[in-house]
Amino acid sequence: MVHPDPQPDVIIIGGGPAGSTTATMLARQGVRVLLFEREKFPRHHVGESLLPASLPVLEELGVLPAVEQAGFLRKWGATMIWGKDAQPWSWYFRETSSRYPHSYQVWRPQFDKLLLDNSRGQGVDVREGHRVVQVLYRHGKPSGVRFNTQDGATGTATCRLVVDASGQGGLVGRTLGLRRWDTFFQNLAVYAYFEGTQSLPPPDETNIFIESYFHGWFWNIPLHTGQAGIGAVVDSITGQEGIQRLGLDQFLAEQIAQARQTTAMLQDATMVSGPFVVKDWSYTSEPMVGDGYILVGDAACFVDPLFSSGVHLALMGGVMAAALAVSTLKDPGIADAAGRAYQELYLQEYSHFREMARLFYTSNLTSDSYFWEARRILEQSPEQTREAPENFSPRHAFIRAVAGQPPRGYERAVLERGQAPAEFSESVRAVELDRARRREKLDGVSQNPGALHASVPKLRPGVAIERRPVLGQGEFVWSQVIASPGQSQGTPCSPLVALLVSLIDGETPVAGILDVMCRDTAPDQVDAVTENALAALGILYVDGSIEELRGL
Repeated sequence: MVHPDPQPDVIIIGGGPAGSTTATMLARQGVRVLLFEREKFPRHHVGESLLPASLPVLEELGVLPAVEQAGFLRKWGATMIWGKDAQPWSWYFRETSSRYPHSYQVWRPQFDKLLLDNSRGQGVDVREGHRVVQVLYRHGKPSGVRFNTQDGATGTATCRLVVDASGQGGLVGRTLGLRRWDTFFQNLAVYAYFEGTQSLPPPDETNIFIESYFHGWFWNIPLHTGQAGIGAVVDSITGQEGIQRLGLDQFLAEQIAQARQTTAMLQDATMVSGPFVVKDWSYTSEPMVGDGYILVGDAACFVDPLFSSGVHLALMGGVMAAALAVSTLKDPGIADAAGRAYQELYLQEYSHFREMARLFYTSNLTSDSYFWEARRILEQSPEQTREAPENFSPRHAFIRAVAGQPPRGYERAVLERGQAPAEFSESVRAVELDRARRREKLDGVSQNPGALHASVPKLRPGVAIERRPVLGQGEFVWSQVIASPGQSQGTPCSPLVALLVSLIDGETPVAGILDVMCRDTAPDQVDAVTENALAALGILYVDGSIEELRGL
């Protein structure tokens, strides 16, 4: 029997990006962490293409210099054959991010080891070769784990909180029946690694290349090792039947033969590893947080890999899981509300990638196969709605996926290169025209502030100030947020903005609201308060939180 010592505050199951990120962030705040990883790193894992959104997290973890020095190829964007154009086209991260105009194509065995070694260097007790086989419960609450080692030993360890980062196996979620499948994405991926592949022409030679074809789509990821990861995403039933009939090697070869550009890039290549098969069905967990446990990474949710979102969701989730764990350990009174905020933030990011992938599938008209027809319907059936985490109208999909979220670089490509459903395209135009009209209206009164002061603001129904936990510096903290219909998390706001919104009653003009806001303000601060309040008023009006300014 093996008995780890000392007793940790938190046990983390899994040492991938989600587990190592959670562990590092916890250890930095003095939390005692014991991490169990069933493999000994480096170990094989698919998912080599990163997003620029992951770089700030790697920087926060202190591992970005090691990533930069590892020799990984810089990824500047993506090149695709998708939508109405039969020729490759590209989009670039620099179009939406000047600070992070690139990401990396990483070799996951090396990349994941860098992250796990970084956790160990931060004081995390990392136990590789330890497979957690059971979560132990006391009075219905997780209290520790039982594990086996690769040399045949067994043991137990107790803790105050269990974080499940065990990947798609999802030990806690499987035991408790938490997983909710998304029937829109019932796919299967077959992939392998090749040497001698032909690169894309400059400046796209290190881009991820994605090619849609009759039965689905291919990814092609160049790696600094000289290899390239090539994978086919097909319908799950079609893939299983084909693999059973042909075997993995022949099935992958048959798919490659149907993709013109991929075939050309592999004409002189040799397969050196694989093929491998993995189901990439999308799912979430309900709930992601419970009394004594937190789910993170693929143990919490998985979304179709079209936009290379897996590592980003794992890293982002790890930061949030650590913050939730710290908050729960410090203040049990915030635990339930912070847990709900954690899940809402996680699903907000998950839904962004899901909606964009769903729209990309819907917009592709390159072929008339079962794969594309089954994924061309934007509105879900009742059966799909029950399984999916959220069901947005086309208008909400645009607001959540494009207008209301930080750009990732491919949102406009969806609209420009595909053939989006008419209802969606009309919603896009309606949202943008409405915002443009509101900006123009505000610009028109900039030379006549008296008209703005005399106008009467009215909030959109459902908009209000609420007290909720928000993600702060390393923990969840209570804050005031602007709650809006269709936005589950709410927008954190300053006391000044909270006061402004609370004073909007649909009857008091802007001048009267400013009078109240400045009533107890020092004379030398009145102008600053007025200027900031009017700026906030304009933002709230343009984004629709203020439904109208009567009198303008």
